Amino acid sequence: MGVEDQKEEREILDSIYPEEITDISESEFRIAIQLEVTNDEEDDSEAPTIILNVRFTPNYPDEAPDLDITQPPNAPKHPYLDIHEDKTVLLSSLSETITDNLGMQMIFTLVTTLKDSAELLISERQGAKAALAAVEAQKAEEEENRKFQGEAVTRESFLKWREEFRQELAEEEQRKKEEAEAEEKKKGKKEERKLTGRQLWERGLVGKVDEEEGEDALEGIESLKIEAA
Repeated sequence: MGVEDQKEEREILDSIYPEEITDISESEFRIAIQLEVTNDEEDDSEAPTIILNVRFTPNYPDEAPDLDITQPPNAPKHPYLDIHEDKTVLLSSLSETITDNLGMQMIFTLVTTLKDSAELLISERQGAKAALAAVEAQKAEEEENRKFQGEAVTRESFLKWREEFRQELAEEEQRKKEEAEAEEKKKGKKEERKLTGRQLWERGLVGKVDEEEGEDALEGIESLKIEAA
């Protein structure tokens, strides 16, 4: 296995990825991988493209190739995939594939594995977000339902409520009674000021009035006598 085998694999990759592969040197190239993802309701972003950079080492495929993962220049940021932060995870996902395929052409298998790993990572994050949204929605629904359920009634809470209710009734009854008495007194004074002569006589007030008026009359007569003299 050596350079001839590497050239052979490179030709095979050209036929599989005619538009996606770009040469950097005789032993180095990159393959653009278009991911296939399903956007959620709040995400209208385009499916991301990642780039697998490959450099054949002198002893490839008996040893692992040098690999790196990048993205196209000025690629829009995807909400569920960040190559800068996710590179280590994605490269780690290729380790088992490399080990299992040492001594054999493995680039096509690595591309397939990387594509699957990236799509799975996005799917898991979408699922986590959906699960969190579902939990929040359930909490909001429970909180809304709690408004209509009220507190559970116990013997202690019922007795406390009954005592408070009776106290409120007693206070309300006392307030009404005091208001009625005050109104009655006010009404009585008003009626007293408007008593007829008969009512004054029946209540024994006429004699008092006549007596007072008689005393005033006598005083007037005595005054007249003194003036006449």
